[in-house]
Amino acid sequence: MTAIASAKSDKISEAMRNTLFAERDLNVFAVLDGASIPDLLEKLDAHLPEHVCLYRGELDEELAAAAPYLVKLDEFSPFTDWVLQEGWGNHWGIFASSTWELIQARQHFRKFLMVKDPEGKTLYFRYYDPRVLNIYLPTTNAGEREQIFGEIDTFFVEGQEKECSLYKRVGDELKCKTLPVILLESLL
Repeated sequence: MTAIASAKSDKISEAMRNTLFAERDLNVFAVLDGASIPDLLEKLDAHLPEHVCLYRGELDEELAAAAPYLVKLDEFSPFTDWVLQEGWGNHWGIFASSTWELIQARQHFRKFLMVKDPEGKTLYFRYYDPRVLNIYLPTTNAGEREQIFGEIDTFFVEGQEKECSLYKRVGDELKCKTLPVILLESLL
């Protein structure tokens, strides 16, 4: 990575850190997609952030490597640095802030792993892929938003060109603000 690219990555990482951790009384979680992050399990083992697989039970090695993981992020941890510097813009996952602790957040996020198509066939719902969540959330009705948000204050979802969409549920409405990540610093 060139010095210019590294400086830009550091600036994006700092802007995202400031945005994610702006509300000090909320926990920040990442739902990370093992299928999009080849070395996720190794990084989790090396840095030991508080985390849990969203799939239940004992998984074979291949499925464990491709599974979604819920991680409680610490503002200044090396793991958070790695996710923000390397993952932002690469559709590694989504972020959410909430008063929940890890176990409550896991119970909530597990509810959306499987859905039924119009014919009643059960399918995996990869909502933790930001490309999917950015399409899905704006199409939800009030009841669906209530279910998907629960006690989540804000979803932080990357978009194209390293922008960030902040989704909040206000009453029955969905509010979305999408900004280039670099501009986030000026809003704080």
